[in-house]
Amino acid sequence: MKQQTQELVLITGCGSGIGQALARAFHRSGQRVCATARRIDTLAPLQAEGMLVRALDVTDGDATQALLASLAAEGFAVGTLVNNAGYGAMGPMLDVPQSEWQRQFEVNLFAPFALVRAVMPGMIERGRGLVVNISSVSGVLTTPFAGPYCASKAAFNAATDALRMEAEPLGVRVVTVQPGGIQSSFGSNAANQVSLAPDSPYQVVREGVLARANESQSDAMPADTFASELVAQLARPDCPPVVRLGKKSRLMPFLKQWVPVRTLDGILRKRFQLDRLKPRTGG
Repeated sequence: MKQQTQELVLITGCGSGIGQALARAFHRSGQRVCATARRIDTLAPLQAEGMLVRALDVTDGDATQALLASLAAEGFAVGTLVNNAGYGAMGPMLDVPQSEWQRQFEVNLFAPFALVRAVMPGMIERGRGLVVNISSVSGVLTTPFAGPYCASKAAFNAATDALRMEAEPLGVRVVTVQPGGIQSSFGSNAANQVSLAPDSPYQVVREGVLARANESQSDAMPADTFASELVAQLARPDCPPVVRLGKKSRLMPFLKQWVPVRTLDGILRKRFQLDRLKPRTGG
């Protein structure tokens, strides 16, 4: 007799902030949750609340396969995948090293789609499933000193659009979430990961570089509010394919669509102190 499987929500990046809030929101909605993070100790509060917790480095393909095999052996199948784990490489384009570019795309694009490829065949076989990709409005409107991050999220948005169109006829729903400012550790983490060379021409506007790293945390929406609103929207039959929540989540796409490029460039240059830079005179 074939073993009955229980569908669960698999969420990445639950060590803090948005990920933990999402795990709790799905758990409150009555769904079985498997919360993952690189460090298992960060998941102790969620385990105490009755959730499954597992250590997972999303960039480790072998670890991903081992996790899914372990869940299957316990009688679980991934009914909903929430790709939340992310990373922000900040700094001027000239100063961000190649290794940071590679890590940026590995974490924000390649790893989540490796997970999609791992779990979606089971969803297709069952004729149902949900993939929720947590992206960012930074993938819609690019800002100075966040080029790699914005580029990775723009690619994530585009790839998720393609997946949505391809998955829908097979019974799998795909939703892109493009948050604005949400309270999390992202700002402090990003500030600690800023690339700014000692001889960089942007040292004189260092404050502007750091301001961009912390931009998302200014008057941000509480993570619990974001998670509750998102889970409620996902449960609706008319949930839009692109969900925008949080500070500036609607303003930034509006600016991108309607403000002339030169005007918008000027606004952003001033916001991040680039208007203070002057060309160097030749020696």
